[in-house]
Amino acid sequence: MSKKDVLNLDSILLELGQFGWYQIRNYCFILIPIAFSAVYSSQYIFAAGNLEYRCKVPVCESSPPKFETNGWGGWALPDGGGRCERFVAVGGSCTPEAFHPTDTERCDSWIYEHNDTIVATFDLACEEWKRTLVGTIHSAGIFFALPLTAYISDSFGRRVAFILTAVAPAIMGVIRSFSTSYVMYIIFELLEAIVGSGVYSSGFILALEMVGINRRVLGGNIISCTFAIGQAVVALVAWAVPEWRTLTRIIYAPSFIFILYCFVIEESVRWLLSKGRKKEAARIIFKAAEINKRKLSPETIKQLTDETTQLEDTSVVENKESLVLQVLRSRVLISRLFICAFWWITVTFIYYGLSINSVSLGGNSYVNYILTALVEIPGYCLSVLTLDRFGRKASIMTAFFVCGLSLFGLPFIPTHLQWLQTSLNLLGKLSISMAFSSIYIYTSELYPTSVRHSLVALCSMAGRIGQVIAPQTPLLMAYMESLPYLLFGIMAAIAGLLMLLTPETLHIQLPDTVKQAEGIAVAPRTKKTTDIIVD
Repeated sequence: MSKKDVLNLDSILLELGQFGWYQIRNYCFILIPIAFSAVYSSQYIFAAGNLEYRCKVPVCESSPPKFETNGWGGWALPDGGGRCERFVAVGGSCTPEAFHPTDTERCDSWIYEHNDTIVATFDLACEEWKRTLVGTIHSAGIFFALPLTAYISDSFGRRVAFILTAVAPAIMGVIRSFSTSYVMYIIFELLEAIVGSGVYSSGFILALEMVGINRRVLGGNIISCTFAIGQAVVALVAWAVPEWRTLTRIIYAPSFIFILYCFVIEESVRWLLSKGRKKEAARIIFKAAEINKRKLSPETIKQLTDETTQLEDTSVVENKESLVLQVLRSRVLISRLFICAFWWITVTFIYYGLSINSVSLGGNSYVNYILTALVEIPGYCLSVLTLDRFGRKASIMTAFFVCGLSLFGLPFIPTHLQWLQTSLNLLGKLSISMAFSSIYIYTSELYPTSVRHSLVALCSMAGRIGQVIAPQTPLLMAYMESLPYLLFGIMAAIAGLLMLLTPETLHIQLPDTVKQAEGIAVAPRTKKTTDIIVD
């Protein structure tokens, strides 16, 4: 088969415009659910946020009870606070003589500073593990969501997966806002994560598969910046509406509008071609050319309308089962899977660990979280500036090492240098954010089209291990305050070293077959991306 009989989508995208008005329009639609996904992925930090509480001492309480003790806490509660224990009452009055000076007993009821979080609503005082379990449950839901979304995406289309995962959270989130018990709350937290957490990956792939080679990094980082803005928005909304039931309804109800995306979002052309549905792909390409005000060459038009033209170097559409077997037999792709899995565990553990712990820092917890979210944007901008200039490997490796050094050194900074501790914490978040967005792009470039979402999802699934552990880091700090940061630093350093074992993908077209994916390591690279074909 001659080259004229081979349909090369990346070459068509150069004619079409790598990031024209058609792609920009699609991006604008895709970015809105992705911003909401950021809100949903972090809402539990505020809905299940920690708050001050103290033991209830019936003989001393006013009517109605108030959190402030007005002095009597000094003799009724240990250290004047008494979160889980109180001094044993030996009399029936609220005087110093009515309480034992040393003997304490376990509290059986509590007074909360406010009722804005589920800690007060479901009476979770002195059960910190139940509060942190909410984040772990959410992360566990993502673990199940990724393969489910990937199966739908690779089997029924990126568009189908994207719309389903954009709308489904609204149902689960609104129901969760009416929870009558802690068990009901975490069940719907899990279900919401399962049905909705795939919106980021499906949207990411749907967007990038219609973007040209030289705009992949820019396109990927626009999505990452949108996610960071979404995280800042949830903190602002929670600051304005702290009560968790109202907050939950406000942030989830708008997602019902994404049902209308059935009429505005097109399917991925690359996915359609991989499934042999060339007529549908051609229709979208011609539509995109019209919107971008680009004229396709006669040769491209002939390739799109000629039924004998095939995608790349494949004479028939690859069978999904044979593809899976090819991947399993490929030592190259299997080794990449294990390496990518460790990268994802590292970036999720550090990324979410730093975000969750930011609300425990001194000062306004909402401001701390907003700063921790917005500092990601400079990291994404650095990714745009470095990935295409210095290559994927050098950029990501540097980000891992800078993150590792800043977080590993953070516990050794004296406490009176709080500004330096905060700076290193933000530098670590900036660096891991750069690595996170870059890993998403880099990983998607290592695998063939027909199973790209499945293999990226498999790596991302492994990453959920880090995300599941991250909400428990506040508990680790109770045993050794510097332990999470030491773990962050060591894992980042190891992840950086593993970059030496994978190929550079700078200026390489997205592989459509297993053979092409294996050939990345030896593919020629020039600055003229139009001359580069992975074979």
